[in-house]
Amino acid sequence: MGFFSKEKIAEQVFVKSKKLHCDVCNNDMFVYRESQLNTRLASFFDLDFANKKAHCYVCNNCSNIKWFLDKL
Repeated sequence: MGFFSKEKIAEQVFVKSKKLHCDVCNNDMFVYRESQLNTRLASFFDLDFANKKAHCYVCNNCSNIKWFLDKL
């Protein structure tokens, strides 16, 4: 992995002391990423940067996404 690589390392994730598993493939390794939660009003006024972000964990086997409002 290079210095400027955007490749992320998959890891196990715990939610309230329980290991997170993918609903689709039952995998337990996820890659973290953030996603913007856009609203129509903020987008209308070009204020998308002010919207909240969701904390997502992407299954590294099947790409299923788990969404959370708070970072785990």
